[in-house]
Formats: sequence, structure tokens, C-alpha cells
Amino acid sequence: MFETSSESPAPVRVVSEALKEYIDRLGPIWIEGEISELNERSGGMAFMRLRDTSADMSISVMCYKSVLATAQPLPANARVVIHAKPSWFTKNGSLTMSAKEIRQVGVGELLARLEALKEKLALEGLFNSDRKVKLPLLPRTVGLICGRNTDAEKDVVENARRRWPAVQFEIREVAVQGAAAVVEVSQALQELEANPLVDVIIITRGGGSFEDLLPFSDESLVRLAASCKTPIVSAIGHEKDAPLLDLVADYRASTPTDAAKRVVPDIAQEISDIEKLRDRALRSLVARLDFESQQIAQLRNRPVMKDPMVMVTTRRDELKALRDRALRGFASLIEIEKKELKGVRDHLRSLSPQSTMDRGYAVVQLTDGKILRDATKLKAGTALRIRVAKGETGATVTASND
Repeated sequence: MFETSSESPAPVRVVSEALKEYIDRLGPIWIEGEISELNERSGGMAFMRLRDTSADMSISVMCYKSVLATAQPLPANARVVIHAKPSWFTKNGSLTMSAKEIRQVGVGELLARLEALKEKLALEGLFNSDRKVKLPLLPRTVGLICGRNTDAEKDVVENARRRWPAVQFEIREVAVQGAAAVVEVSQALQELEANPLVDVIIITRGGGSFEDLLPFSDESLVRLAASCKTPIVSAIGHEKDAPLLDLVADYRASTPTDAAKRVVPDIAQEISDIEKLRDRALRSLVARLDFESQQIAQLRNRPVMKDPMVMVTTRRDELKALRDRALRGFASLIEIEKKELKGVRDHLRSLSPQSTMDRGYAVVQLTDGKILRDATKLKAGTALRIRVAKGETGATVTASND
């Protein structure tokens, strides 16, 4: 490490030598990427560009042809793992990786990695059904991410417009395979997600080999799709193809044509449904009118409608009958009570002292009002009061009964 300043800058060669010294200490490392360029030159050397599968980055790699031959044959955009040592060339200030070993990543290894990533994302809940967003019935604009001038693009556009001629598209043509696919698809997805007029996004490719579809299982792209608020339709492969983007998308279409059928309704079917609903509504309205007409006719045929006074006369007759019934009941009750009262009166009279006196008996009282019951106790000269049936008189005892 050395100190520099504007007054004491380091020469280019010093900086370059310092970088070389630092990089030499790094030692050999293992690197994974896709071969985007490969040139075999005379002299036994080969040069290549190793590109990242998820970002727009690449580094230069050189090796002996004998090292390259151990990994042959290498298909286009082959994914490889290299064991290389970084080297800094002080003369031209360039960094180059010197490969000592090159291994092509096999399908089996890729499948294992893909399965591990699938399990990881599933545990995070990125594939859960409750994260899925319902597709709009009639989107204002359909975002379409597809390859450049591909049949998949034509299938989506033509089938969608055949179903709904007024549908609008916002199309992004990108690389759908190779090292640039992840970067370009991600960028297009971000642009369409930011567009407020886009109500649904279709990502389509139209099938391909396992290696061709690997970009659509890239972790960064899958996570980006999971974070989008706009519904996403994945139409990458056919039924047998299953990139991870299919699992995180809101709807997985089996083909580009199926995607077009899902994002817009069929105008002919909609018109037919509207006509059926209109006919159903008309039948319901006519039936309702017929029912109400019958109700009105029945009301008009009722006696009260023919003679409005029938309601008054009917109630008057009912009221008269109730009044007569009440009078009869009241008169009968009075008669019963009269008979009962007469019986009580006769009974009371039979018990009255007056009735006894009416038969000729009298009540003898002393002057103090006490009733005389024993004549032997009377003395001569005692004044008495004698009460008969009608009035009373006085008397004097002339002789005692001793």
C-alpha cells in the first residue's frame, strides 16, 4: 500500500505494478459462466469471453488449446466451470484469466442445481397460490416480452386480436436464450411493470431445449417476477417444459396461443353472452308484466272495486249484528241478576224479625231497649215497650209473677 496525493501522484507503472502484485497474491480460483466468444489462434493459444448468466458482465480468459480440447466439443453459449489464475499485464493495463482446467457443466448437474433452487424458492413461499394475482377481464394494454420476430410473438398478437380486435400491445423484443437473455428479459419486465397502462404482462418463448430455457429459471429473474404487482402470464415452453418462471407466474400458459386466450376475452362469445342475458332479462320483464297485469285484473274483479260501498255496508251489517248480540247478552245478564237478587231478598225477608211480627208476634222491650225474655223477673209497675208489626205501644206491669 502506498500513499498518493495531488502533489505526489504515483506514476502509471507504479500503479500497474502494484495491481499486478496484488492480483498475483489472489491465486487460482474457480469461475462459472457462459462462453460468449471463442477464438483459437495459431501458436497453440485460445481466447474466450466468459459471460455471467444473470448480468451484463464478462471477463477475458485465455488458455492453451490442449486445455480447451479436454472440454470439447463445446456448443454455442456453453456453460462451463474453469480453474484459472488472474494475471495483470502491466504494459497495457489489462486483466486476463489464465485457465488451467475447463469443465462443461452437464445437464445432470444443472438439473440438480435447478431442483435445489426450486426447493429454496418454494420454502420462501414464492410459488404459493395466495400470491397469485387474478388476471384482468379486459386489460387496457397487454405487455409482451418475446424474441425478435418470432412465431411466439405472432401467435400471441394474432390470436389476441382475433379474439378482441381493439386490444393494445406494448411489445419488448429481447434475447430469449443465451447469456444476454436474463438481462434483457429483466430489463423489459421492469419497464412494463413501471408502465401504469399495462394491466398484464406475457413472457413467451415457444419452447426449446433444456439449456435454451435455463435463463427463465434464473434466480434473479424469478425473484423479479415474484415482486411484480402486475399479473404475469408465463408462456415459455410446452406442456413438458417447466422453467421456474412458470411456477412464480400468476398464470402458466401451455403455449403462446393459450396465453393470448387467457389475457383477452372472445368478443364473439361476449356478444353471445350479452344477447343471452338480454333475452333472459326481456323474458323476465315480460313475465313480470304479465303477472302484474293478472294481479290488476283480479283486483278489478273484486266486489269492492265494483261497488266501493260494499266495504261500508258489510262493516255496517257486522257492526249491527255485534250490537244486537251485545244487547241480547246484556239483557239476559240483567234478567239473571234480577232473579238472583229477588231470591236473596226473599231469603233475607224470611230471616227478618219483621216477618215474624207480621204473623202476630210482638217484641217486648224494657225502657232501656233491652228485650224482655223472662216474665218472672218483672215487678209490678215496670214500664214496657211493646213493638208489633205496625208500630209500638207502652204498657205497665200490674202484678208480678213471683
